[in-house]
Amino acid sequence: MKAPEIREMTLDDLQLKLKEMSRELFNARFQHVAGQIDNPMKIPQMKKDIARLKTVIREKGMNKKRV
Repeated sequence: MKAPEIREMTLDDLQLKLKEMSRELFNARFQHVAGQIDNPMKIPQMKKDIARLKTVIREKGMNKKRV
């Protein structure tokens, strides 16, 4: 996911997406350990996407407090 796509989402959508991505990362880690993952480079990309989501959630939360 790209940052502009993430910024267009609502706060509720961001939190749902974060929960979904965290679950996917958890499953991908298990697949990696078991040797079943197709593309191991998917894990670092998922971590970056989760970090982007958390950053935007925090930004939107701070904007809400200021207003």
